[in-house]
Amino acid sequence: MSATITSPTDWYIARGTGLVALVLFSTAVALGVVGVRRWRSSRWPRMVTAGLHRSIALLSVCFLVVHIVTAELDRWIGLGWLDVIVPFRSHYRPLWVGLGTVAFDLVLAVTATSLLRRHLGHRLWRAVHWAAWLLWPVALLHGFAAGSDTRSGWGLVVILACVWLVASAAIWRVGGTLVDRARSARGTAPPLAVRLPVPTVPPTVPARQLVGSTPRSSP
Repeated sequence: MSATITSPTDWYIARGTGLVALVLFSTAVALGVVGVRRWRSSRWPRMVTAGLHRSIALLSVCFLVVHIVTAELDRWIGLGWLDVIVPFRSHYRPLWVGLGTVAFDLVLAVTATSLLRRHLGHRLWRAVHWAAWLLWPVALLHGFAAGSDTRSGWGLVVILACVWLVASAAIWRVGGTLVDRARSARGTAPPLAVRLPVPTVPPTVPARQLVGSTPRSSP
């Protein structure tokens, strides 16, 4: 393999940056879930979660670019510059490498719409941003099947940790949503009213009317 690649360093960098990008992207997805729930505390304001989400997402894109460039320089994979955009063209594990290309295309769409958010409608931005939920499992499958270190050893531990992180955030969000709905349902439900029979009291007649209305005896 060493004779067929440009440099062993490119191979190691491609493997390392790919796993780091997956870890960072999984963290960004988890923070995005927390941000949607608008979780905060006295020591952790909501703006800190939003700032970390953006910074980690941007950092993951940087590692992803290095991963793609070093993979393209690696002759063993045989990835051309067109293959970076058009999926399923690689000679090396075309299906799994193609999934990585699909994930990269989704990253480009999400990043571009995030940068142009002020010039786009909220509905369009939100619809494209939801692609991150599709992006993460596609990237996970790519890393697990196309990587050479992700099916055993420390690579598998990294993959399982990413799955645990995102799954925990998703379960926490769904559970919190159900709890909020249950609380709102209890708060808006009308209280049960027990209707008791109320006795009718005849109206009182003033004493003057009683005196004036008394029939007089005939002479």
